Amino acid sequence: MYKLIIFLQVIILIGSSISYQTDYVWYCRDDVYCLPLKNHNKQSTVQAYNNQNICRLMCGKFGGLWPKPTIKCNLEKSTVGVNAELIRFEYPQSDNGIREYLNEVSFLFLKNINDECGNICNSPSDTEMFIRLSISELSDLKFTHDTDESYQLNISTSDNKINVLISSKTVFGTRHGLETLSQLMVKIVDDKGRNGLVTVANAEISDKPYYRHRGLLLDTARHFIPIETILKILDGMSINKMNVFHWHITDSQSFPMEVSRVPQMHFNGAFSSDKVYSQSQINDIVKYAKYRGIRVIFELDAPAHAGHGWEWGNKEGLGNLAVCVDNQPWRKSCIQPNCGQLNPANENLYTVLRDIYQDIRDYKEKGEFFHMGGDEVFMACWNNTKEITDYMKSSGYELTTEGFLDFWSEFQSKALETYDSISDEKIPMIMWSSELTHPNNIEKYLPKNRYIIQTWLPDTSDIPEKLLNKGYRLIMSTKNAWYFDHGFWGITQYYNWKKVYANTLPRHQLVLGGEVCMWSEYCDEHSVEFKIFPRLNAAAERLWTNPTTDLKSAEPRFNRQRERIITRGIKTDAVYPEYCTLFEGECANY
Repeated sequence: MYKLIIFLQVIILIGSSISYQTDYVWYCRDDVYCLPLKNHNKQSTVQAYNNQNICRLMCGKFGGLWPKPTIKCNLEKSTVGVNAELIRFEYPQSDNGIREYLNEVSFLFLKNINDECGNICNSPSDTEMFIRLSISELSDLKFTHDTDESYQLNISTSDNKINVLISSKTVFGTRHGLETLSQLMVKIVDDKGRNGLVTVANAEISDKPYYRHRGLLLDTARHFIPIETILKILDGMSINKMNVFHWHITDSQSFPMEVSRVPQMHFNGAFSSDKVYSQSQINDIVKYAKYRGIRVIFELDAPAHAGHGWEWGNKEGLGNLAVCVDNQPWRKSCIQPNCGQLNPANENLYTVLRDIYQDIRDYKEKGEFFHMGGDEVFMACWNNTKEITDYMKSSGYELTTEGFLDFWSEFQSKALETYDSISDEKIPMIMWSSELTHPNNIEKYLPKNRYIIQTWLPDTSDIPEKLLNKGYRLIMSTKNAWYFDHGFWGITQYYNWKKVYANTLPRHQLVLGGEVCMWSEYCDEHSVEFKIFPRLNAAAERLWTNPTTDLKSAEPRFNRQRERIITRGIKTDAVYPEYCTLFEGECANY
């Protein structure tokens, strides 16, 4: 049984939309590019469209869809008007949690098409749209790495009625289907200057992601990123069907996460009292993300990248929880200022970790991965700390590279045991690639059934292949393509959207997917969106579709997606002169 939900009116929201010169019409060249045609002769045999985005909808196999579907995509080359006030939804019968989720994603769909329309859809039309949502698995709202995100979308038009069927196994596939439907709806302006919408008259789409893990890492420790900005970034991710928000929430520079069980962490570690993510805010972000088809993976980087927030141990009678904090000259104690590294020689450390882990457990979805960090451990810090070296000697560790790896491994084992002690399930743990995870060392220290390795290596490295051959699961963040902080410091190079798009991952069952990384040394709330977008769009199609086609066919759809995220209120950088957007295909190799 189904219950009919009727939306009689689209809520009007403040925003803006993209428009081009009205003295142009547009035509599709080579079934790829939409180009302007001035003073078009109506007797011409060339099919002309009154704006570039309608042309993009009609041009090419995938129209303006981003990322492009992976299984089937048949779009009829004709359009039909849509009355935004006559859109109705039919839901399957379900419990209140599922119903709430479907209400929310339906509202977001209406908001998105309203943004596309310019926030006032007043062009008259008697064509109604009826959207039926068919979901085969309605048992719960659990959203994990294994959740099925596939969907099928069918559109048919007859008798002034557009029938839409979105079929999926889970509500998360439904969400993706609604996102695709919204991308098939384009603004028009009638001869009286009124805004309206058109969509394709008929369509068949079958789609599922190539990679299960499609993520963005955001560092909120080196610069505090306000909640409002994080929500905007999540909006941009959802438009691109990215499904993992990797929250690098703490580092040696600051500890801005509220920990109810150990409030000393954020009291001592935040830049200021108003730069703390409260419990309610963190829970709101997790919920907000889930409505947009995004999982949140928390990272507590350790044992390195741990300074501010850990200094209070001596004062509270717990000893040194961290060492080398704020050491100068910093190059002798860490990779970058300010320094700080946990003190595994202090047993009290694990008591504190246990309390922090409990708070993180409460924040995150049950069954979700946890990221334990593990990158850039600086052996010289430990080697120059008498408390550490005395402990190592008494434990039989030599003060050599191998001895420090053994010591580090002891910390990692105890940290894992500590997490397991507060959890009723043994969830997979993620760690950054490091000396500990090197193919020559990893099997000695990290069992493959518990650890997923996130590699941050250049595309020339053979380490990922060697780890795959040993049976380890990987998440890949190709350093020389998907590090979005590069190009703004040192000798690093900026990677444009084409470089991001062209970065391929191994087609291997143990490669779970990848993440682009926005480290925040050189960005804050005023610049972070521009540095993420529109390059994240390019990574999104790589991870959803893993296309074999070239950039030529992707570029017009990429341009359309950039305009789309602007329309929905996301700040995004320009990628080339406006001429190259208007005259697609004329700026080859720009």
